[in-house]
Amino acid sequence: MTAACILDGGFDLAESPVWSVAEQALWFVDINARALHRFDPVTLSHEHWAMPAAIGCIALARDGGMVAALRDGLYRFDPANGRHQLLAAAPYDRTLMRFNDGRCDRQGRFWAGTMTDDRRPNGALYRLIGTRFHEEKLPGPIATSNGLAWSPDGRVMYHADTPAMQVHAYDYDIATAGLSNKRLFLDLRAKGERPDGATVDGAGNYWLALYGAGKVAQFSASGERLREIQLPVKAPTMPCFGGPDLRTLFITTARQKHTDEELAQMPLAGGIFSIRVDVPGLPEALFTSA
Repeated sequence: MTAACILDGGFDLAESPVWSVAEQALWFVDINARALHRFDPVTLSHEHWAMPAAIGCIALARDGGMVAALRDGLYRFDPANGRHQLLAAAPYDRTLMRFNDGRCDRQGRFWAGTMTDDRRPNGALYRLIGTRFHEEKLPGPIATSNGLAWSPDGRVMYHADTPAMQVHAYDYDIATAGLSNKRLFLDLRAKGERPDGATVDGAGNYWLALYGAGKVAQFSASGERLREIQLPVKAPTMPCFGGPDLRTLFITTARQKHTDEELAQMPLAGGIFSIRVDVPGLPEALFTSA
């Protein structure tokens, strides 16, 4: 299975793709370029908004607009008027760290992980409660928080640390957002595969971008590798489901840190890709502040 490029944007670090069911459009960010993007795969309309700081991830909001995790904090952003409203200041040293991967749980609570610029294991995972962050104390160090996703019933949370090449699963209390029973879900060290962003389909399969390996892999809920989607670029960053029937898998990729020789061999690096799949995904949960 090979994905096709639908937007040759040359994005430096495209991430956090989110499909809007209401708009039938794909939202995503370019972290390094400090930009938010919206793409309509039918009309090929492409818009973008400049952000005041590096933007790690987004989630669409139930009452309109979206939540955006910038380096200096979590904001509500309204693309219609370009206004930013600070919800919570970043609870870390902003000269050394930024938000990375994040999304809402099935109940609409926003979670976002962090990473340090030098990739030291000082990252953390936070969730937003009202207008303040709560740090979730995960066992063991985190260098680059990634791979965040929930099972269809919301009772299992997946989380990866990219340099560790491992994905863990947790029991998730949907009433309290509490985590327990950490266990190893995927150990990718034997193949040297680096887990990046992820999503879960309607059957509970976990789809994971393998940064540097040029593919997205589908795993069953028991951790069995079911299939791989190849890309003509080496750095996929995150998949998401979209389209009218949620059977189109969109994949963001990166162009950062490629040599001139690599860019000559992979001219579509930093593009947005898609492929049709058999099992549909689930609508992305919308942020709710209640």
